[in-house]
Amino acid sequence: MGSLLRTRLIEDLRIRNYSPRTVKIYVRCVALFAKYFGRSPEELAEGQIREYQRYLVEEKKASWAFFNQTVCALKFFYPSKEQRRVLNDLAECRTAALGGHLKKYSCGHEVPVYNSCRNRHCPKCQGAARANWLQARQQELLDVEYFHVVFTVPQELAPLALQNRRIVYGMLFRAVSQTLLTLSRDPKHLGAEIACLAVLHTWGQTLHHHPHLHCVVPGGGLSLDEQRWVNCREGFFLPVRLLSRLFRGKFLAGLQRAWEHQQLRFHGNLRELEHPKAWEGWLEPLRNKDWVVYSKPPFGGPQQVLKYLARYTHRVAISNQRLVSLDDGKVTFRYKDYAYQNVQRTMSLDALEFLRRFLLHVLPSGFMRIRYYGFLANRHRTEKLQRVRLLLRDETSSTENLPSIPDAPAPIGEAPDEPEICPVCKQGRLLTVAQIGAPLDHPPRPWSFDSS
Repeated sequence: MGSLLRTRLIEDLRIRNYSPRTVKIYVRCVALFAKYFGRSPEELAEGQIREYQRYLVEEKKASWAFFNQTVCALKFFYPSKEQRRVLNDLAECRTAALGGHLKKYSCGHEVPVYNSCRNRHCPKCQGAARANWLQARQQELLDVEYFHVVFTVPQELAPLALQNRRIVYGMLFRAVSQTLLTLSRDPKHLGAEIACLAVLHTWGQTLHHHPHLHCVVPGGGLSLDEQRWVNCREGFFLPVRLLSRLFRGKFLAGLQRAWEHQQLRFHGNLRELEHPKAWEGWLEPLRNKDWVVYSKPPFGGPQQVLKYLARYTHRVAISNQRLVSLDDGKVTFRYKDYAYQNVQRTMSLDALEFLRRFLLHVLPSGFMRIRYYGFLANRHRTEKLQRVRLLLRDETSSTENLPSIPDAPAPIGEAPDEPEICPVCKQGRLLTVAQIGAPLDHPPRPWSFDSS
């Protein structure tokens, strides 16, 4: 195994708090796997993994302990099923592998336009989905102040979240929604049912694992008897310190229940958390720590809400606009340095490290990363929105007087509604003349949908 791959594997294991002994064992297991085939692990795939497992069982007669260590090491070294799907989709997106259409200009110039992968983690395939989503959200905007609230879990929880993504991310949604709904219903604060749109982000500017929830909340709510609209104080939503403490309590209570019901998995250095005394010792500092909840200044109005949503939804980890170059096996991208007043800087990472960081943010299959609560909950959204508009005396519930949606960038490689002009002669108009099928050795893709 090459020194670069070895270093990456060791760093990745240490980031996830694996013990030095486990790191040594996993590195040895991957090295033996590569030695058996006489090739770098980069050149080996799922078929070779199965063949090696058969060799360990049938020929080498390896012990169960060694076999299990090897399986765990290879699972760690190679991406999960969801991650492999993302890598394959991104590599094939808008290439001949997925087929497409042959478009011809009236002047005779021809150009192939290939199909997109439609994977929700693909930076190039979110333009149309985002535009459709914004069109639907336009119907739900109210002519009131809107607030942006961000809930962040302490960094100590990040390794546990990586090992239990579906459970911990779901717990984050529940804790945040219960915090907002409980505090807003309290007559001491608002005494009303609010609405909330929550979007999960798991990354920071440099693609490190940083789970947090962005919430867009209208500045008021429906009274508990549904007879009036209750406004927040101008420019003020709810006390941030109370939000932080209640969020901390609800999240840790959910974490405790999951531990008691043995729903959490522990690996590496976290394995000791299976024992009650170690678990309590690990939780205690989190109970005494201030959790970060940040309430940004209110939006100027519905138009600004839509512009904000266009930036924050249907985006994973990094956009194409931030990528600068790929030279000598290194990816360079732009990021904001929040420690120095949002100064724009560039960072260069080894291509493998860049992919590793990107794959940290692949969500479990079917996991919903955009959710609605309060009177925007799907079960009674239509009825309660009508009631709210009536109370706000909003007689323009049609789209005529609602703010227009900011233009979403057209998906790369797709023709716009208006015929394109030929880039060669600047006169010919674009027409579709033929369909390009995928290669025969490339099976058709199963139908997929955006489970945001």
